[in-house]
Amino acid sequence: MAEGRLNLEPEVVEIFQSIDDGRNFLLSGGAGSGKTYSLVNVIRQAIAENPTAKVACMTYTNAAVKEIEERVNHKNLNVSTIHDFLWDSIKHFQKELKQALISLANNEEVTRISIEEVNPVPDNYYAVLPDGVQYKEFVRIREGIISHDELLIVANYLFEKYPKLSSIVKDKYKFIFIDEYQDTSKVVVETFLTHFKKSERKNIIGFFGDAMQSIYEDGIGNLDDYKGADIEKVNEIQKKQNRRNPKLVIDLANKLRTDGITQEPSADPKAPNMANGTIKQGTVLFLHSTDGDVNKVEEFLAANYAWDFNNSKETKELNLTHNLIAGKAGFRTLMDIYDKDHILSFRDRIKKYIKDNNVATDFSENTFGEVIEALQQGKSGRELNAVRPTNTMQVFIDGNAELYNYAKSIKYTEFSKIYVDKDQLLDDKKQDENDENKKGSKRDNLVKHLFKIQNNISLYQNKKYNEFLRATDYYFKITSIASKKALKENIESLVNVGDNTIEQVINDANEKRICLIDDKLIAFKENKEYLYNRVKDVKFSEFQKLYEYLEGQTPFSTQHKTKGTEFDNVLVILDNGGWNNYNFGNLFLETGSATVLDRTQKIFYVCCTRAKENLAVFFHNPDADVIAKAKIWFGEENVIDIG
Repeated sequence: MAEGRLNLEPEVVEIFQSIDDGRNFLLSGGAGSGKTYSLVNVIRQAIAENPTAKVACMTYTNAAVKEIEERVNHKNLNVSTIHDFLWDSIKHFQKELKQALISLANNEEVTRISIEEVNPVPDNYYAVLPDGVQYKEFVRIREGIISHDELLIVANYLFEKYPKLSSIVKDKYKFIFIDEYQDTSKVVVETFLTHFKKSERKNIIGFFGDAMQSIYEDGIGNLDDYKGADIEKVNEIQKKQNRRNPKLVIDLANKLRTDGITQEPSADPKAPNMANGTIKQGTVLFLHSTDGDVNKVEEFLAANYAWDFNNSKETKELNLTHNLIAGKAGFRTLMDIYDKDHILSFRDRIKKYIKDNNVATDFSENTFGEVIEALQQGKSGRELNAVRPTNTMQVFIDGNAELYNYAKSIKYTEFSKIYVDKDQLLDDKKQDENDENKKGSKRDNLVKHLFKIQNNISLYQNKKYNEFLRATDYYFKITSIASKKALKENIESLVNVGDNTIEQVINDANEKRICLIDDKLIAFKENKEYLYNRVKDVKFSEFQKLYEYLEGQTPFSTQHKTKGTEFDNVLVILDNGGWNNYNFGNLFLETGSATVLDRTQKIFYVCCTRAKENLAVFFHNPDADVIAKAKIWFGEENVIDIG
């Protein structure tokens, strides 16, 4: 046995037995099992036993990246996202990259990569491409620019076609470890476990994760197609301990697991879920009422169980979507602008009609209104309805007549390019104030600018004066007591935003040199004037509410964003609001579509296992069968009608 293995966890010892046999492995562990701790120990031991070998580690969460980099600071370790790893592996092969893009664009089965109006794409299409194929936050296949989804497809194509590429990567990295494997794309797993085999070079691929926590649609979910006892198959090693949750939460979570792993409390008396050498009991509650008022639930938990919803570090309320949170957290108007603009939905309906019906008219000089008019002309009945707003769209248009008239006046070519998505508003939400911002945020440049303004205000309000001086655009002017006094007056007048609109605060911050209007914001105003005009009249105080939410200063979070985090008290809101992908009623009754049931079970499992001390689940108006099942899962005394 290699030196140091005696001090390792039994599961990590098993991993190294697998490595000794030349086998790829999978460490499967439930919530709170300490998978990241095991990953860190595997990396350390791999480097200790192979001092000249390079190790690549790919992970998804900022917390995990930070933890790994802090605990294993070694020149031979490369920690990155899967996307960055793949791009680093293929970016120098520009000739092959260009050929791959052309080939994929000409493949009708690959819908994500295409060049409009160029079919087929000629072999010399990218002959003049000064910067080569590039990987960016946005997509322009026509210009050789790919983004996240396209990168995975292109990399898979190249590794399949060129075994030498696999040899190059294997020669560079003796070990490749993938954290949160269940969220990894199928094509990425295929690259590492199928295409890599075309190269005779040897290396080890290790996966770490939990099939029960696969809550994203584009992830592989599990490695069932690759696991097995055969030496060519992936060797699964199970880690059954739970170091996070109290006993009652572990018992509930085990009733939800479907993969054969039954978690048990850690044998380590120092584990966070142990007290005086024994497992904490914790509390699990199933609360229900007929009126669905979540405020009553919070009041009940505060009065009877001393939950503090003002402490966002200890207490979290988990909702299925940001939309359900927006009203409660105070940013409803901004959410609706970015997520429920039915004028843009109507525009998309028109764009689809033009494409589906091969409308050949050149609309480059027409406004959006003129395009609508031209398409509706001479039509009636069903044909006319196809180019008119749906009922939902019409209600929105009737309520926003001025906005609709403005939209109709915009050049169609410009209006058709405006892309608005809630990620531009909400991406990169922190779970608490100490969380790290991720790389490559999807927030748009208007939201980023508003963040910069509010960040200045928050730093000043929290008396972090040195950080404020570094953050403000005023710093180069501070040369005297008088300039410091002027800065103080400027920031203090900006702090009191009152009922000022977002545009008023942007201009005020610019005039006071706290946050200057930069080229990015100017470009945003020019290129996305429609969106800017909608946002500019919203009160800045509403943006401050959004800021608090995204910075982790509120008790609210979505159920998806909470994965990888933990809190003392967790309230899960089971909302049966007609979701296509989730059905919490069927979860308790174990009925309905198998895929919906599986998806709902996993999101519920993830939510429940965030709780370090106390878990409460709220179900609005459950029927008798749901309550009966809740009594089995939670215990009869823990199912409470709060009226």
